[in-house]
Amino acid sequence: MREITKKRIFAIDYGTKRVGLAKSDPFGSFAQPVGTFSSEKILTVLASLLHDEPVEKIIIGHPFNSDGTKNRMTRLVDRFIEKLTKAFPDTPIETIDEHGSSRQAQRLLIESGLSRKKRQQKGRLDTAAACLLLQNYLENAP
Repeated sequence: MREITKKRIFAIDYGTKRVGLAKSDPFGSFAQPVGTFSSEKILTVLASLLHDEPVEKIIIGHPFNSDGTKNRMTRLVDRFIEKLTKAFPDTPIETIDEHGSSRQAQRLLIESGLSRKKRQQKGRLDTAAACLLLQNYLENAP
């Protein structure tokens, strides 16, 4: 008997230097880290992953100020979403509020017992933030 799996959901924590990427497990229950990539290479990495696995959608953290107004990063993420939409026109792209996700990811890394040196490795926080965004999405999706 063949197991029925859902399509995966990918999550992106976009940054100007590094982009954290996570994906759901085949059943859509939990987030798995994929890695951290340069903003120049993320579309190539995504193209390869989307070619290899069935994808339901891509979610991307959308940054706003604490008062809900847009900031410089909001505009950069909006431009990235335009590129993402052109590169993957058949894949739904959804934004989610990422306010405070990096702080939450930092706390999670501290609570996990990682040494300060390992927590400060480039990209670890970005991947953790992408996983956190995705896990919150999976837990609150209808």
